[in-house]
Amino acid sequence: MSDLFTTLYEVFVRTYEGFLKAALITIEITAIAVILGTLFGIVFALMKISKSKVLQTIANLYITIIRGTPLIVQIMFLYYGITSIVTLSNFWAGALALAVHNGAYIAEIFRGAIQGIDRGQQEASLAVGMNNRQAMRRIIFPQALRRAIPPLGNQFIITLKDSSLVYVIGVSELYGMANREAAASFQPFETFLVVGLYYLIMVLIFTSLLKWYEKKLDVDS
Repeated sequence: MSDLFTTLYEVFVRTYEGFLKAALITIEITAIAVILGTLFGIVFALMKISKSKVLQTIANLYITIIRGTPLIVQIMFLYYGITSIVTLSNFWAGALALAVHNGAYIAEIFRGAIQGIDRGQQEASLAVGMNNRQAMRRIIFPQALRRAIPPLGNQFIITLKDSSLVYVIGVSELYGMANREAAASFQPFETFLVVGLYYLIMVLIFTSLLKWYEKKLDVDS
């Protein structure tokens, strides 16, 4: 056991500079995917609950296709599809693929949160002179956002872990760096154990921040 800890320490010391830089890339790509995915999710959630059959159909197709296919396939498809039309780095192609993927799940989170608001609140808003758009922006959506925070937080954590899949298009994030290090050092077990700790630490930090924010908003009240 002591030999294992010694080896792990040696791997950590040898790799920490590269892994810290790769962890920063992981955080960056996750943040971009979360921000864009949230925007996609809001748009498609509103499309899905709109009265337009066309918008509903488009939203349903998007959500069904994305939720029904593996993320790694979507990354490869979008990467080669996007880069054949527009010049994008593998970093931005990977971030966009993650955003598109997360947008489908976030759309369902927002749809459920919006439809969970009492219908009477919208009717009351219309009764005092607001139109549907004003009622959504001022009354319905703020409450829905409050309800959506816990599942959104879970989805963001999933995004952080899913970001490891962008290594397949050559992004030098944490898992991609670990892959190269394991192949070069012939120490796959120790290397992936160390990189797993990096992911665990990031997830624990994010989870703590999320719990603090939920408590601050008193989401459950």
